[in-house]
Amino acid sequence: MKELLKPIIVLASICLVVTAMLAYVNQITQSVIIKAEEQAAAAARSEVLPDAEKFEKLDISGMPEGVNEIYKASNDAGYVVQVHTKGYGGDIKIICGVGPDGRVKGVKTLSHSETTGVGTKAVDNNSGYRDKFVGKDKQGALAVDTITGATISSTAYKKAVAIALDACKMAGEVKA
Repeated sequence: MKELLKPIIVLASICLVVTAMLAYVNQITQSVIIKAEEQAAAAARSEVLPDAEKFEKLDISGMPEGVNEIYKASNDAGYVVQVHTKGYGGDIKIICGVGPDGRVKGVKTLSHSETTGVGTKAVDNNSGYRDKFVGKDKQGALAVDTITGATISSTAYKKAVAIALDACKMAGEVKA
């Protein structure tokens, strides 16, 4: 019996020590990770709406399903909306800048789980697909062609842009 319990106790002790160490490291690095994520989000906001000086976060209650965050530019340059929608491989998270005229100023993919080589044609920031939305209103965004072989992913991307445009229209002052 002693021979059976000794390895179990040793292994359980090692697991407890390792778990405590991981929890400690997580506690130390959590603030650094959050700060880095906030900086990346601020950079993405500035990228999709470059005319904005500062951003004010708005309340998202009553916004369309899929809206994570919405910001208004302090100098009335427009809005920035963070949206998620379901693609082929999982959630697609984008950020979309919308000018005061209700037209897309810029779109960027923040994260996705689409199939490499196929679905990524629609969601990859270097693919050029996102550039097709610039200057479009909701009808124009929905009319952008889907990508052959990545129909579900590109349709989800179009839907996310349309949700962002709807959110801006609901937020007020956008003349769409």
